[in-house]
Amino acid sequence: MQWIGKTLGGVIGLVAGGPIGALVGLVIGHQFDANSGPRLVRRPGQGGMSAAQIGDWFFRTTFRVMGNVAKADGRVSEQEIQAARGVMSDLRLTPEQIQVAIACFTEGKSTGFALGEALDSLFRACGGRPDLMRAFVEIQMRAALAGNDLQPVARSLLQNIASRLGLNELEFAHIETVLRLRRNGYTGAGAGGGRTAPQNEEARLAEAYKVLECTPQTSNEELSLAYRRQLSRHHPDKLKANGLPESMVEHAKQRTQQIIEAWDLVRTRRGI
Repeated sequence: MQWIGKTLGGVIGLVAGGPIGALVGLVIGHQFDANSGPRLVRRPGQGGMSAAQIGDWFFRTTFRVMGNVAKADGRVSEQEIQAARGVMSDLRLTPEQIQVAIACFTEGKSTGFALGEALDSLFRACGGRPDLMRAFVEIQMRAALAGNDLQPVARSLLQNIASRLGLNELEFAHIETVLRLRRNGYTGAGAGGGRTAPQNEEARLAEAYKVLECTPQTSNEELSLAYRRQLSRHHPDKLKANGLPESMVEHAKQRTQQIIEAWDLVRTRRGI
């Protein structure tokens, strides 16, 4: 049965490496399903890695790179440190995991940290899976936005990181747009039942088009297709069925609600 490997991989990863470990465990589970047996990936110069080892590698790389991005302008501010701690809290890390994350963050901001090597090893360990690479970049961007509002030096570095992990410029821009809208409290079409002031409604409409990756010139048919595509990509039930851990499912729920509200606003305005 082709769901067995994914289920086991997610559980093993969650136990071994926390929320991030579950994502990486899914990689192993997928390989099990595809090949009727576990196929471990290898790091350069080392033997095969277990699901727990891959989860640990993903976890440590996340916070090493986060420290490196925070130090991109030459110093790490108190706000950037608090932003990193905020990510740790959002991921529901245990006290022990937080200590490891802090140590990795400190390592990443050191002068001798080899960023390119760390990214290449992560990409190989995760088999280049786009979902994992997007999750990695999104976590980095969340920290950068909270830490320094993605200032030019940090932006340039993060764009290079995303490119090295296989994300194109449009994907990078969309991730930033969605995270900024959420950070600014975007709630789509009149959440809470209150009326939206006219001057704000136009701004919300523009934001709704961005969430759907469309423009006012997009046809109704193309807009509907874009909505269904976004909903399928982020729907929490679908992602959870594929092994996404609970900590990330809440993020998916927020994204799905944002997409639905954006669609409702545009659809109402267009009379679809």
